[in-house]
Amino acid sequence: MDAQPPLGYNTYSIRAMRWRDVELLEYAAKLKLDAVYLQDSIDPGNDDPAHWKELKETAERLGVRLDGGDAGALPHTADGMAATQARMRRAIQHAVGIGSKLVRFRVAGDRASLPPGTVEQAMETMVKTLKSVRSEAMDAGVKFAIENHKDLVCRETRQVIDEAGKEFVGSYLDTGNPVFVMEDPMETVETLGPVAAMLHLRDSVVYETPDGVAVEWVPLGEGVVDFKAIIAKAKEICPAIAVYNKPITGRPPVHLSIYKREFMEKWGDMRGSQLARFLALARAGHPYEGTMVIEDVRGKKPEAYTEALKAQQVAHMEAGVEYARTVLDLGVRWRG
Repeated sequence: MDAQPPLGYNTYSIRAMRWRDVELLEYAAKLKLDAVYLQDSIDPGNDDPAHWKELKETAERLGVRLDGGDAGALPHTADGMAATQARMRRAIQHAVGIGSKLVRFRVAGDRASLPPGTVEQAMETMVKTLKSVRSEAMDAGVKFAIENHKDLVCRETRQVIDEAGKEFVGSYLDTGNPVFVMEDPMETVETLGPVAAMLHLRDSVVYETPDGVAVEWVPLGEGVVDFKAIIAKAKEICPAIAVYNKPITGRPPVHLSIYKREFMEKWGDMRGSQLARFLALARAGHPYEGTMVIEDVRGKKPEAYTEALKAQQVAHMEAGVEYARTVLDLGVRWRG
């Protein structure tokens, strides 16, 4: 990784704004960021090649690196494989169209959403699925970036990448998801850093409860994750990649009942050393002490509530950008 990696933002972090793609690029330019990761676009032109061309030209005009492209996740059953492969091929075309070298792909949303069978079988299916589009990805010069989500532990994600082929598969390295699989984010960086295609920063609080551990995502720099150490490690072991600020806030704490047998039965692949590192993080942690508007509420939200969510997402984004610059020394363009 370069001494001063490019700094960008992940557009999902300000999803409440409901901005179209060009507006998201202009926002990055306004903040003097180096890059944008376009994730979960709601733009009406998202599937239109003419729109892709417009985005590529806009990014070039603004001097912003544009990454994007999403192929979803493995199908839950075998009869969905053809549709998944078609989506992967379309995602390659989209990435080429906007000038991105990356396509995001996931094994599943979480452990409960894995295809039927064992974790090892899901990993084997993932490898076969990736290899089925290898030639198209290689010809296009596009790499599939596998997001470490709430499904596999980091060593398993690394195994999928290694077995599929590092020449066209890398890591969408996310520091927020590890706590949901009871993993210290530093362990995730140590394991996936050497094959990282990009690095997304998201902070968390992690703390003990009477029968387990609670985790919650918080603004960058306000949690218990040591990002100075993470960036130092990333600079040591990662290739030259962009770093994206990706706060996802406004969600309540999630309780992990690690002392209950029925909860841990889903995690028979977990190693004691992994859990020990995670528990050490929790024992040193604490609940979030700041204020937070919670978005995951039932029913129609009143306008004032929606406006509060918008303000919160923008505030957390911009605070994270400032933290990444002043504390972590990330980014190029803002230096003038």
